[in-house]
Amino acid sequence: MRNNNQTNRLIKWAVIVFDFAILWCILWIAIDSFPAYERWDEEKSISLWLLCTISLVLAEARFGSILHLRQVGASEILKRTTMLVAAYTLLAYVLLRAAHFMARIGWRFVIIGIGLLVVLLLVRFVERWVLKRLRSLGYNTRQITLVGSDASLQKLSNKLIGNPTYGYKICYHYENAEEFLNDYEKQNEKGKEEKKLGDELYLCVPRSEQQVISSISQLCDSRMVKFYYVPPARESLNMQSVFIDEIEVFASYVSPLEEPLNRLTKRVFDVVVSIVALAFTSLLLPVVAIAIKVQSPGPLLFRQRRTGMDGKDFWCLKFRSMHVNADSDRVQATKDDPRKFPFGNFMRKTNIDELPQFWNVLCGDMSIVGPRPHMLAHTKQYAALIGKYMVRHFVKPGITGWAQVTGFRGETSELWQMEGRVEHDIYYIQHWSIWLDLRIIWMTAKTIFKTDKNAY
Repeated sequence: MRNNNQTNRLIKWAVIVFDFAILWCILWIAIDSFPAYERWDEEKSISLWLLCTISLVLAEARFGSILHLRQVGASEILKRTTMLVAAYTLLAYVLLRAAHFMARIGWRFVIIGIGLLVVLLLVRFVERWVLKRLRSLGYNTRQITLVGSDASLQKLSNKLIGNPTYGYKICYHYENAEEFLNDYEKQNEKGKEEKKLGDELYLCVPRSEQQVISSISQLCDSRMVKFYYVPPARESLNMQSVFIDEIEVFASYVSPLEEPLNRLTKRVFDVVVSIVALAFTSLLLPVVAIAIKVQSPGPLLFRQRRTGMDGKDFWCLKFRSMHVNADSDRVQATKDDPRKFPFGNFMRKTNIDELPQFWNVLCGDMSIVGPRPHMLAHTKQYAALIGKYMVRHFVKPGITGWAQVTGFRGETSELWQMEGRVEHDIYYIQHWSIWLDLRIIWMTAKTIFKTDKNAY
């Protein structure tokens, strides 16, 4: 079996060494802003560099790079890097104070921490891209063997092989377990050299075939191959395991937002960001108001009843981007919609028209990130066509959402488009984290500079 542990360790340590190089560069640039730095003696300068380095060593020990791991998402990278910098900044400040470092450095270390976070995040995604390229060229890959022909195994295979960042290659693919076991029996009979199974084996057979599952699992153990069992699609419950005391039950949908602490975290984040966003909106308001009034008679704001959390209606606010019309509560905007006026079209492409919804967030009707709220007519229409449609209302609707930043923004002229949006909304509900919210906000912010083709 080919072992990639050594290569993974090399990647991990290369990333860590680069982290230290970045820190030292930032300290070298920022250190002359410290009070009375020109009067520091050599001992004081060495102490600062040494204690900062020790702080990063301790932070790396707890929140070091996971870039070398295969199935790591962007939100996990964001979370890990943020925690690394936060831990470093706090440790550095505490250690310097404990060492009676007399310079007033508190707020300067916060600025250095912010700079370090920004640079590390940019570098992380460059490193991730480089690693993706290396693995796509055949370096640092893992060989896998697939046993079975069920749709669920094929879906897993497509995911592992289809993403070059993971670095997986198929070694063998047996259509069924019997073919796989017969092949190895023949090798043993003829005394042939054993086939290499690669690094991992994925088996997909019915649960009732316990003897087969056990035999193949033991075979993998004897050859130091990681064994994974994949339930067939027809046996999959598509449910998540939860515990009521010590009793395990299965639920169709479980969201981290069911936890009070997570709801509080999201709400505090929403309120703080909304206050800042509304302050910014107030600065833009005179310009936006004049442009709208000049190009289209009517109110500044567009108010529409939309479906919110638990299926309850609320008034959703937007800057008006269309001429006043009778179809606004039932017809979606299209690419060349004649109802739009020029400045309104610009607002829609840059998301400026959504800014008043921060008031909805502040009032508690919406969240910054969540499934987009739909007009009442569309809720009624799609609830009858898509069985899982109403699941998206288990959480507050959002100004932006996972579906919007992954290709399902805008008009849904065909049913598959709305089905895709619903699937992505449900994924968000089930996988919520504050880091995923930050990732979605970042991906939304990028559309201000790189217009989404579906933004109309």
